[in-house]
Amino acid sequence: MSKPSPPLQQLNQLLQSVKPRLNKALLLAIAAVALLVLQSYLLSLLFADWLTALANGQSPTPTLLTSLLPALALCLLGRPLLHYGREQLSVQASQQVRLTLRQQLLQPIAAAGPGKSQYGTDGAISTKLLEQVDALDGFISRYYVQRYLVLVTPVIMALATAYYSLLAAAILLLTAPLVPMFMILLGNAAASASQKQFTELSRMGGRFLDLVRGIATLRQLNALDRASNSVAHAAERYRDSSMRVLKMAFLSGAVLEFFSALAIALLALYLGLGLLGILPWAKGEIPVPYQGALFILLLAPEFYAPLRQLGSDYHAKALAEAAITELQPILLQQAWQHNGNQPLSFAAAPAIHINQLSIAGAEGRQRLAPLSIAIAAGERIALQGPSGCGKSSVLDALLGFTPYQGEIWLNQQALSEVNLPQWQAKLGYMAQQSRFIAASIAENLRLAMPAATDEQLKQVLHQVELWPLLSRLPLGLDTLLGERGLGLSGGQLQRLALAQLLLRDAPIWLLDEPAAHLDGATAYRLHQLIGRLSLGKTVIIVSHQLHGLDWLDQVIQLPEGGNLLRQGGANARA
Repeated sequence: MSKPSPPLQQLNQLLQSVKPRLNKALLLAIAAVALLVLQSYLLSLLFADWLTALANGQSPTPTLLTSLLPALALCLLGRPLLHYGREQLSVQASQQVRLTLRQQLLQPIAAAGPGKSQYGTDGAISTKLLEQVDALDGFISRYYVQRYLVLVTPVIMALATAYYSLLAAAILLLTAPLVPMFMILLGNAAASASQKQFTELSRMGGRFLDLVRGIATLRQLNALDRASNSVAHAAERYRDSSMRVLKMAFLSGAVLEFFSALAIALLALYLGLGLLGILPWAKGEIPVPYQGALFILLLAPEFYAPLRQLGSDYHAKALAEAAITELQPILLQQAWQHNGNQPLSFAAAPAIHINQLSIAGAEGRQRLAPLSIAIAAGERIALQGPSGCGKSSVLDALLGFTPYQGEIWLNQQALSEVNLPQWQAKLGYMAQQSRFIAASIAENLRLAMPAATDEQLKQVLHQVELWPLLSRLPLGLDTLLGERGLGLSGGQLQRLALAQLLLRDAPIWLLDEPAAHLDGATAYRLHQLIGRLSLGKTVIIVSHQLHGLDWLDQVIQLPEGGNLLRQGGANARA
């Protein structure tokens, strides 16, 4: 795993590919500010002329309005169009970054294969891929542009104000830092609250999904009330954390509005007293004429608007930093890359020779002690041993999901040199609990062979002894399964997974405790079924029990942290 970088640095790295688009959005925003200054100037000219005419007892002439109308129309129509263009560019940049980020997150998760549980439960991973990635939207689409606009806008407006009054410009510049100062103070507290909220959301998502998946078991154990209370308590904790974040957001918003209103009031007091000629240091003088004073007052709220907006968007930054912190364990994981590119030179079941194969886990922990075994073409073997001795790690190495030391030979080819997708296409894998989607039986089977016809599906279901049952169901192949195959028993689901293997027609089968969660009689029937259907294939099965596996050619005992203990045929054990 790479060394973690600060969250803001990580966020800025994500923006590298869309910076040209965001810079265009910034230019449009600056152009809108320039039009705002022009609009304020034109309005101040128009109203000052009308006021002067009324003060002199004359009627306002439409000449000035007619001359200024095209420029005013340009400002009034141009600013919304520029804002729309900025929003579109920002939204497109956000969508691109989030799409790219999800792809980056999916790479190490997919590369981990069966070991993806290291990143959390399915519910926690789903929350990270959906909720926490979307939490970056505000930072990308608003905060990035706003943090530059908050510097450019006050400078432009302060220069325009200084043309009429240096003191008014000084008031604006001196009061401006109050807004970001309190924004930072409150934003740090908001960042901490957001971090806790994301942690709570991830835990709640994982727990809820696990409970939903196990609802049948909970019902049998009469534990639905306890599960319901657990979800209620988790939701209550998430509600409390959400309210803490909202409290910070509202508090910071109120503080920013207070200081900006106070600054505008101070400026208005100076200009008003100046127009009345009662300033203590300039009695009887009008330092800023009406047109200039009106121009400054029209700009003043807009001078503080970017600062107030940055205060709101600062919470988006805090939210994004909290989200990227949660995502860093996945992003920084250096997925192992299989760099082989040789095409496979076999079509039938190959011989597999493993020479001094060893696998190290996190922090150098040994997952598999050096192992050497030879499996003839079409031979079927079992790996046995205590938990933690590395049985499943052997399968992970063969699947291409983990780095290893030593050699694995497929006939005369080294596994490290062959094309991985081609090799994985030759593999049939069956886990302790096979994965099924909430769809029909036919759709689940076609995950293994999309072009399979209904007759082919019925044929493999006959072979795994499921068709007699399914043929009696009203919908047959179109019978819907729920999440994780809800609707069929554990043994029936494993047979359905076996039917998927038959559709793949892979010459090599890797089976990881396929009967681990079945009762003895069901496990025996499944093992016998596997023995009958796997003839002619190279089979490696990891199993704690050998009941029903009398058809094996070898059983290899792996001790924990030691060398190979015993190697022999299944019949020899009897």
